[in-house]
Amino acid sequence: MLIESLQNEKIKNIQRLSSDNRFRKKSGLFVVEGKQENERALQFHFEPHHYFVCEDIYDGDFPKGNINLVTEKIYDKIAYRGSSEGIIGVYKIKNTSLKNFVPQENSSVIVVESVEKPGNLGAILRTCEAFGIDALIIADPKVDFYNPNVIRSSVGCLFGMKIFQSNNEEIFEFLLKNKFQVFSTFMDESAVNISEKNLKGKSALLFGTEHSGLSEFWLNKGENILVPMAGSIDSLNLSNAVAICCYEILRQKLKK
Repeated sequence: MLIESLQNEKIKNIQRLSSDNRFRKKSGLFVVEGKQENERALQFHFEPHHYFVCEDIYDGDFPKGNINLVTEKIYDKIAYRGSSEGIIGVYKIKNTSLKNFVPQENSSVIVVESVEKPGNLGAILRTCEAFGIDALIIADPKVDFYNPNVIRSSVGCLFGMKIFQSNNEEIFEFLLKNKFQVFSTFMDESAVNISEKNLKGKSALLFGTEHSGLSEFWLNKGENILVPMAGSIDSLNLSNAVAICCYEILRQKLKK
């Protein structure tokens, strides 16, 4: 059946899933646009609920499952971004409770507190996946993991990463219980060049908000590190700072 009306209930639902965080949480569903992104979602065992496909745009094999065909006009209305290749998937949200994380002997994790910008979270996910970080933990999240902008900016890396969320207290207890070496990123005189620290073992690197950095909760709860800089500016974009530290973790682990 070809859907041609914006008043169709399925069309109304997918528009709400794209724009309404509370509706995503209530329904337990989220939206994935684009051929590559849908392929990655399936590759990492996300469970599809149904798909919307515009045959005039889509160039590829249809995925297995419930397919809703839509006109190009309808697709333009439900697509969150302009060039998403004629396919939109709706998937079931996975449980992101920290209780589901079983770290390995030399796990490296990134903890980001109260990240606010979907683009930054997506970039951080992409970085963590690229450099082999075992998990990304968000403390007191301000943005939904399944926001379309997060998925887009992560280039689908959301699906291949272990991601968890909790509050500061539970995260700290988890890190202590699992014997992580904790590294904070406060901008003060106690900070030591990150390259001087041994990051080959089980380690957790903590980063604060884009606006004000780590909260006082994390004071004196780990060793303080910094990224050395030669310019006049004293800070980096959050996602850039995370990327440099993730590279340092990988560099040390690959070094003989």
